[in-house]
Amino acid sequence: MVLNPLRTARRDSANMYGAVLLLLCLVYIGTVSVTDSSGLVLVMLLQLVTLWLAFSASESRGARRVAGIACGLVALLSLLTWVFGKVFDYDNTTMRIVSLVSIVLYLIAPYVILRHLIRRPVVDLRTVLGAVCIYLMLGMMFAFTYRAIALYQTTPAFFGDAGRGTNPDFLFFSFITLTTTGYGNLVPAANPGQSIAVLEAIVGQLFLVTALAKIVNAWRLPGAPTQP
Repeated sequence: MVLNPLRTARRDSANMYGAVLLLLCLVYIGTVSVTDSSGLVLVMLLQLVTLWLAFSASESRGARRVAGIACGLVALLSLLTWVFGKVFDYDNTTMRIVSLVSIVLYLIAPYVILRHLIRRPVVDLRTVLGAVCIYLMLGMMFAFTYRAIALYQTTPAFFGDAGRGTNPDFLFFSFITLTTTGYGNLVPAANPGQSIAVLEAIVGQLFLVTALAKIVNAWRLPGAPTQP
């Protein structure tokens, strides 16, 4: 059987965004499940692999090079922190730097993917998977933002009486804010956390009702008839 090279390339591209989506789910599960130092470092490295694959899937060579360098730097800092200090300690200067770099990477990755999807002439499985990846990365990016604020903000604690927060807390709060669920058990005690939470809720709703809804509405399975 002779394979169509173009069809194979499209399938591989879609699978790449599918791999990014799978890794994002694994990163979330690992972050909320792992507590020991070795496990946290492995989760961080998995996040870096996910980001690098996301840049690769977007077919942006320049962004992929920059992401590769940044991911390598973050990986090195994480490993050094694991060897010589406490991983994710609030008073660890290295982890504050890692947190800031992670925010930048998770902020650039959705933009690069979105730019790539907009330039594509068709709406297919790759487009849908890429859009879902963008949505999840936005949640991750805001979670890292809240964590960075907690690392630098000492008084009051980020979540007030609930404390400065943990990685599972930041992910949980970020995604319930992104989806505007708002259980209310975790609430930022002061700015800038409160203002960023409002921004995340607005961004999450705008992305769902505009970009993602439009993409899903325009998606047609191969061979499906087009509407007049």
